[in-house]
Parts: sequence; C-alpha cells; structure tokens
Amino acid sequence: MGKARQLGKCCCCFFVLIVLVGIALSVFFAFKRPLSLDTKKYAEALTIAMQFFDVQKSGKLEKNGIAWRGDSGLEDGKEARLDLSKGMYDAGDHMKFGFPMAFTATVLSWAILEYGDQMKVVNQLDPARNSLKWITDYLINAHPSENVLYIQVGNPEVDHGCWNRPEDMKEARPVTQVNASAPGTEVAAETAAALAAAFLVFNTTDSTYSNLLLKHAKQLFTFADKYRGIYSNSIPQVQKYYNSTGYGDELLWAAAWLYHATRNQSYLDYVTRQNFAHSPNPTWFSWDNKLPAAQVLLSRVSFLGSKEVTESNPGLNKYRESAEAVMCGLLPKSPTATSSRTHSGLIWVAEWNALQHPVASAFLALLYSDYMLSSLTTTLSCDAQNFAPSSLRAFAISQVDYVLGKNPMRMSYVVGYGNNYPKYVHHRGASIPGDEAPGCKDGFKWLNSDKQNPNIALGALVGGPFLNETYLDSRNNSMQGEPSTYNAALIVALLSGLLTSTPATPNLA
Repeated sequence: MGKARQLGKCCCCFFVLIVLVGIALSVFFAFKRPLSLDTKKYAEALTIAMQFFDVQKSGKLEKNGIAWRGDSGLEDGKEARLDLSKGMYDAGDHMKFGFPMAFTATVLSWAILEYGDQMKVVNQLDPARNSLKWITDYLINAHPSENVLYIQVGNPEVDHGCWNRPEDMKEARPVTQVNASAPGTEVAAETAAALAAAFLVFNTTDSTYSNLLLKHAKQLFTFADKYRGIYSNSIPQVQKYYNSTGYGDELLWAAAWLYHATRNQSYLDYVTRQNFAHSPNPTWFSWDNKLPAAQVLLSRVSFLGSKEVTESNPGLNKYRESAEAVMCGLLPKSPTATSSRTHSGLIWVAEWNALQHPVASAFLALLYSDYMLSSLTTTLSCDAQNFAPSSLRAFAISQVDYVLGKNPMRMSYVVGYGNNYPKYVHHRGASIPGDEAPGCKDGFKWLNSDKQNPNIALGALVGGPFLNETYLDSRNNSMQGEPSTYNAALIVALLSGLLTSTPATPNLA
C-alpha cells in the first residue's frame, strides 16, 4: 500500500514536470520561431514608435538616433537649484508637464514588465529601458523633499506663444511645485506609481537605482494621501492643458503598483477599503483616468497571485468584476458593447487626441487576455454570453491595425510607418529646418508653410481621425495632428504585446 502511494506520488510529480516542461518549451519556441507576417509588421511598427521618445528628449543627449535633435533645456530647474534638464517634452511644444510625463513612465514600465522578453527579441528592450530612465531621472530630481514635487517646467502661455526649435529656446522656463499647502494628490500619486513600476523594471539590473526609485515612490504616495487636493485647483494655470477630474483613481493606481513592488499587505488593504475603488459604469483609460487600468492590474493578482493572497483579500474579486465589465464593453459582439465607435470599429471617445482611447483600451484588453490564458481561464461572461481570450486579442488587433493603416483613409497614424502617413505633423522641431535657428516669433512662418515637415517626427502617434473617419493633414490642425509623448507609451505597450501569438506567462506577479 505504501509503495503504491509512493508510486502514485512519483507519477503525479512526473506528470507535473512534463506539463511544466511543455509550457516552458512552448514559450521558448514562441520566441525563437521566425516571426509571422503580422508579428513582423508589429515589430517594424514598434521599432519606429520607440524612436519618438528620442524625438522628445530634453537635456544633454546621449547617443540619440534622431539626427535633427540636439541638446536643449540644459538650464531647466536652475531657479530652484535643481537639475530638471532631462525628461521629455509633452507634445509638439516644449512644455514639461509632470502629470502626463509620469503616466508615460508608468505605462512604459508596465509594457516592459509584461512584454520585455518580446521586446528583447526585436532589440527594443534596451531602448525602452533607456527612455524610461530618462524620465525617471527627471522625476527623482523633481522630488527634492518628502512633501515637495515639481510638476511643471515652462510657462504654457509663453511657450505656446512661440514656434521655434527646443535647441533655440531663449524664453524663461519657470518651475512649478505642489506641496503640503498647495497639494496635488493625483500628480504625486501618479509619480509614485511611475517610480514603483520602474523599481520593478530596474530591480534585477541596478539595485541601487531601483531602491532609490522605491524610496521616492513610498514618500510620494504618503504625501499624496496625507495632503489631499486636486492639483489643477492648486495650480489653476494647468486647467487649460491637463485639468484633473479627481485623484481617487491615482491613489488606487499608486497603491496597486506599490503592492506589486513591495508585496506589503498594507497597500493591498488600502486598495480594498477605498470607497473610490469601484465604478458602477466602465470608464476609459487615459492620462487622467487610471481606474480601468488599476482594475486590470489588481485583477492580475486575482488571476495569478497565490491562493493565500486571493483568499485573504476577497475585495480583489470586485476589481476583477469591474475589469470584466470594461472588457465586455470593448468587445463589439458583447451584449454590453459600447456604442462609442466609428463605422469601421475604432473606439472613438473624443475629438482631441482621438487615438488615445482605442490604443489604451486595446492594451488593457491584450493584458486581460494574457492574464486569462496564463491562469487557464477559458471564458469571459458578458451578460451570460461567453467569450474566449482570443476575442479580446482580436479586438486589440483590430484597433492597432486601424492605427497602422487599415482604415478608410488608408493612412498610418504612426509617423514613419508605411508609405502614407501624416507629413504635416503639428510639431515645432519637425517643422523647422535644422540649419535654421529662429527666435520665439519668427518661426511661425514654418507653422504656416505649405511645405511638408523637413524633419520626420519618427514614431509619433498623431491625434487621429474624426468620428466620420476623416483626417486633415495640416500643421495648423493640432486637434488631429499633434502627437504626444504619453501616446507613444501606449502604442509601444500595445505593439510589444503583439510580437508573438503565444503569450508567455507574465512574470510581474
């Protein structure tokens, strides 16, 4: 009897070993086999999209691959005795807005953590890490003490009154801070999320740097939570540019990332007791709204966390339920499918920066699909109608394919990808010849020029089409033609997840 039991244990262990080896081999060959035509397309688009970070970099450039860019913003932060020369310009202008810049870092970190292996196969992991560190170096310097965070470099009214190259800026570059008396909960919490996520990225390669990131992340979260206030109320001048609709989602988002970074139960307790944790209706992931992303990130714990963690934190199931509602809204054949789409099926929510929402939504759908596959979860139920993980992946592919040219305009909205892409991008540096050095005002002749941009803003994801799926390629059409750095993070994240048809088990949790 004892021998039989031992034999049974051996057979069971052998079976488990065979399964694990099979999984490992499937993952190995998923990365080693030749790329399919579709994945080659996404790899090419990723390589191009990644370069927009180099287009946007401020500071003393190091091995920058964009020939028409040079050093700029070297004196940024000097008035506060800080080095804020690094970081990235926000869009086609020369502002450094800390709120969307931190969001850029969080999304880029998430992409590296989930899909870094795929990035590495196509030689994009190192560029992604380098661009991330360019931002996190800035964010560290922008946090000189526990309850002070510099959230802006430049005066937007002055900056937007100029049309010149960043290398030729002569106008004043004032810095703006939030602090205990003028709080900015959402920007402090988003910065905490960015640094906590980046800690996970660099923890295996540079422990000294990663520990510094985590130290700042913890301090910033405490600051954000203790001194609560909407930053655009404290700093009214940002309301025209990056007005916040609330900070509850950023606190939740930051706590979720700090839990992943530290495995400290207090952060998990925090997210399960907050009254802003759940939304009765699905919302859209964006630079201003992190709630759907936080729901997906916390669903990850439910899908892939240990049994002990999931059973001792039943509140996590509510996040998974909320995330499922988001996913069901995205699937076009779901009974609860959103009607916010173009005729061709692109998610469409707003005229300004229209592509942010479909790309962000597609990234979340891809993540959720991979979490389902990795946890052997076969179905997603939407009002009693079941969908497989492949349905979410198909939705994500439909959105990125639209962006890359499968649309009524037959245009790629990623600059430099394909043969037909925007040539009059609303971007100062791209619009001015490299041998010119105009001042603040005399550069406007290039804004109004009918000639194509002399420099290519390689990898820029422009704002995108109107609801009727038209696009006017005009430099004065900033609504459709201005790219943003945070959009670059979203498209890089989405493309990175599509580099193989067989997702590896994510290694974040």
